[in-house]
Amino acid sequence: MKSSRTLKSVLTSDLPRFRLGEMYCGPGGIAIGASKARAKAHGKTLGFEHVFATDYDPDTCQTYANNIHRHSPNVAVICKDVKELEIPALPKVEGFLYGFPCNDFSLVGESKGLYGSFGPLYRYGIEYINHANPLFVFAENVSGLSSANSGDAFEQILSDLSSAGKHGYRLTTHLYKFEDYGIPQARHRIIIIGIRKDLGIQFEVPAPNGRLMTCREAIEVPPIPADATNNEFTTQSKQVIERLSYIKPGENVWTAKLPARLQLNVTGARLSQIYKRLDPKKPAYTITGSGGGGTHVYHWSENRSLTNRERARLQTFPDNFEFFGAKESVRKQIGMAVPPAGAQIILEAVLKTLGGVRYKSVAPSRGFQ
Repeated sequence: MKSSRTLKSVLTSDLPRFRLGEMYCGPGGIAIGASKARAKAHGKTLGFEHVFATDYDPDTCQTYANNIHRHSPNVAVICKDVKELEIPALPKVEGFLYGFPCNDFSLVGESKGLYGSFGPLYRYGIEYINHANPLFVFAENVSGLSSANSGDAFEQILSDLSSAGKHGYRLTTHLYKFEDYGIPQARHRIIIIGIRKDLGIQFEVPAPNGRLMTCREAIEVPPIPADATNNEFTTQSKQVIERLSYIKPGENVWTAKLPARLQLNVTGARLSQIYKRLDPKKPAYTITGSGGGGTHVYHWSENRSLTNRERARLQTFPDNFEFFGAKESVRKQIGMAVPPAGAQIILEAVLKTLGGVRYKSVAPSRGFQ
């Protein structure tokens, strides 16, 4: 088994590539961003090389394998429940990426935090860090992470990450609003970058680029190729089509003026994305993995939900990225992923940090809601 290399040995190598391992890899949003990330330092071009990835969902693993292998043909995709992984047998890498499950941290639902079935799964990532002692860690989760268990879950995770490995990690935690970075979607995610403490360097949050991309631009410019995969339309019922005809761009089923026969009889919480049309002049609202009950994401002018390829565009996946599985599985994969273009921006900042290159930055978030 190869050992993780020192920072100096990577930077002085003929092809300076930091080896990466992923846990809870999803379909490959972070991986695509990493494969495109580059930074100039010391007269060389720094980049990343994938070594392994793990996930438990067969469709997700097939999607990752069939797409990421094109960039890193030697990467191993381990399709297995994290509880069954032999973590001490995993390769040691310089960079560890993991978007640990967010189900118990989401603001939508019971938000059980560390007391749920998914909340404690972040600890398997800590176990890997203790095993491999990577140079840096990239951890991603929903904004609700900060408030789960009255904030105790967040503090526990930060404490565990800070003290993990042989040296511990200096953490930079920030709520990224991806629409501020040119991503055509209002997607807010907490991302924690940890740099090993013995390296004596601190990651800084890259400054937003000021580029606002609308959902219309993302979907229509350029047009989606006729032979693009995952671009099938969903058959809409007559009632849904009629309901949508009364909903204007940016409105949802609660704010639109609907005839009584088309209104929803719902008591309690009214989620804003129910039958919500996109506003073509703004970035999309958050793309999620759900699809039932009017949550498919709806076109601004056509009386229909978006295709999975249109959703993938809003997540910044390239058109040649093919998702595998049934339509519902594909929708879930897309909604759960990190936008590749967003991951690329952050990982390029990681490369610059490791290479000692200054870049424009902003102060980390103080509040996370």
